[in-house]
Amino acid sequence: MKKLLMLMLLVASTSSIFAQKSKQTAPKNDSTTIAVYSCPMHSDAISDKSGKCPKCGMDLTLSKKEQMKKEVMKLYTCPMHSEVVSNHPGTCAKCSSKLVVDRRGSKQAATVYTCSMHADEVSDKPGKCPVCDMAMEPRSKKQ
Repeated sequence: MKKLLMLMLLVASTSSIFAQKSKQTAPKNDSTTIAVYSCPMHSDAISDKSGKCPKCGMDLTLSKKEQMKKEVMKLYTCPMHSEVVSNHPGTCAKCSSKLVVDRRGSKQAATVYTCSMHADEVSDKPGKCPVCDMAMEPRSKKQ
């Protein structure tokens, strides 16, 4: 009887230890991601930000997976850091500016409106700056 009780205690403690470890190693659900850019000619030339291919000098483009994701989801991006992408509105982790709807590669207009005095105030439609009440000016989102 003692052996059976000890065996049951050992099994219960082992299962509770493994259950705790699996909770600790579970990834956090953080929806802010870094976009992956690649060269259309050299698939091994990969970067986390837009730029030029180190081999041929062509512009790096979003990977096919990222392009498909943008077509399906409403994504938000930082106007200052195009590599910061999120699936919900919020602030940029790098500069704390407001995330705006990312319309690059979509059929919608690729224009954002920004204040000439406050570059971190960005909108996807015309209006007035909430800080200084100046008119927001259109700016192409291509960088």
